[in-house]
Amino acid sequence: MKVAVKLFAAARELAGETELAVELPDGADVAQLRASLAAKSPQLKPIADRSLIAVNSEYADQATVIRAGDEIALIPPVSGG
Repeated sequence: MKVAVKLFAAARELAGETELAVELPDGADVAQLRASLAAKSPQLKPIADRSLIAVNSEYADQATVIRAGDEIALIPPVSGG
């Protein structure tokens, strides 16, 4: 299945895009999504494991299963003071 991942802040800057299309097998989870994002866009690898993933506007853990049509967002850590 193909899913669209919205990118925010540093992730958007690193990828140079606001959204990435990622191909995942049916039944894939957030852990597989992270690996696929890093493979598709290697510049995201440094932050992919530290970023929050939201699925349908709710933060997801590594085991959350992704389904076709889900709204997915990669939200990188924020720095500052």
